[in-house]
Amino acid sequence: MPVPEWRHPGYTPRRVAGLTGYERALAKAGLSPVAGIDEAGRGACAGPLVVAAVALDPRGLSGLRGIADSKALSPAARDEAYDEVTGSALAWHCVVIPAPEIDATGLHVCNIAGMRRALAGLAITPEYVLTDGFPVRGLGVPALAMWKGDEVAACVAAASIVAKVTRDRIMTRLHGRYPVYGFDRHKGYSTRGHMRALANHGPCPQHRVSFANVQGLAAGALDSLDGPDRLAGPDSSADVPMIDRAAGGVAVPAMSGQLMRGELTYG
Repeated sequence: MPVPEWRHPGYTPRRVAGLTGYERALAKAGLSPVAGIDEAGRGACAGPLVVAAVALDPRGLSGLRGIADSKALSPAARDEAYDEVTGSALAWHCVVIPAPEIDATGLHVCNIAGMRRALAGLAITPEYVLTDGFPVRGLGVPALAMWKGDEVAACVAAASIVAKVTRDRIMTRLHGRYPVYGFDRHKGYSTRGHMRALANHGPCPQHRVSFANVQGLAAGALDSLDGPDRLAGPDSSADVPMIDRAAGGVAVPAMSGQLMRGELTYG
């Protein structure tokens, strides 16, 4: 009798598993725990780029209730989800990259470096990594880049929440230092109100001076900035702001994460 050709077993995420489908399929293949990586602030013209890595406990996936794409949650729901993630994750690590570093080395370089640093900062070594958007070389473990990863994988959604909440809190605190820009409202994104304030007052140390709208905005451009205060560029899904080293301490007291099996580092 002919011997049937051996095939490597396949593991396919099931739609009914929802956000945990990829983690469950990878666990069946012996690749667990899985870490997710995502960033916040890439599309902003002020503030830091924040990158987070989160490794969820595979035994607690069914108990996750508030995890979803951070952009789909209200601020209050994001705060609750943040507490759920940081309180139950096997490990989490958050990296904050300041605006001067973005200006010096470039946004994409900072994004990639931040992803590597966030993963390296985890207290455990994951068996597999899921990243949002594009592949990242040099992670040291097998990885898969996922289109809209924060909408289809729980660990990436968790990283998105940690990055978004961390950055929003930083920007809210920066509003106390630079109140004329309204950082507490738009979080450093290019709304009409933000652009009007930038034209009237010029950039502060938190603005990314390498960005064209910060570089080239002049008082004569104010006529084009009338109207509702809506985002003029990418929404919060494309964040990447940073905080300068002098302002780094602003967020530390509320978000050190040392008691929650996680860590937040600056620059």
